[in-house]
Amino acid sequence: MGTKIVPVSITCKSLSKKQRSLEILARLKRLYPDATCSLNYSTPVQLLVATILSAQCTDERVNKVTPTLFGKFPDAASLAIADLVELESLVRSTGFYRNKAKNIQAACRMIVTEFNSVVPNQMEQLLKLPGVARKTANVVLAHAYGINAGVTVDTHVKRLCERLGLTEAKDPVRIEQDLIGLLPQPDWENWSIRLIYHGRAICKARSPVCVACELADLCPAANKPVVVG
Repeated sequence: MGTKIVPVSITCKSLSKKQRSLEILARLKRLYPDATCSLNYSTPVQLLVATILSAQCTDERVNKVTPTLFGKFPDAASLAIADLVELESLVRSTGFYRNKAKNIQAACRMIVTEFNSVVPNQMEQLLKLPGVARKTANVVLAHAYGINAGVTVDTHVKRLCERLGLTEAKDPVRIEQDLIGLLPQPDWENWSIRLIYHGRAICKARSPVCVACELADLCPAANKPVVVG
């Protein structure tokens, strides 16, 4: 085991938090120009279900589960009356499958009974659905309806924004509010998607590759010892 020290950056110290945020955004757009939602879906209901399944699970794993799931239960009406045991079996490999299956069915029943079988396109209504918090609602609004109502904060976004010194908050809702104040609204969702790509490729949880990171001069955490070897 060893450590590698990334030199202190003049750029990082000389720019305000907002200036750094906008420069990070510009670089992320250049690095990941085609970045988009990694979940496979055909309808807003399917995106909602896939996003619920993605909690504590990789998008890759979810995408292995959803073809069979949506082949049997393609819409809110069919999911609302699905056999719960069968539903649990179909989503089992995504983890926490009993709670996810219960929430998916309950959410779809509410969509059928209260929203005429259409996934709502308003934050307040989405948050009424079982199993839906702001992260899921933001994903659905942005990718199903083209509405940037907020900034999606998942584990990658939380980790990277802390390392980049853009927030001191630990709660996802407070992190989201900090980011809303730093970023232009049209970029709220693509910021999250591109950060997720960067988190997977470079800024990993246990071993960030700071020497290969094109954001290193903008990142206070790049000045700290990084365990390697």
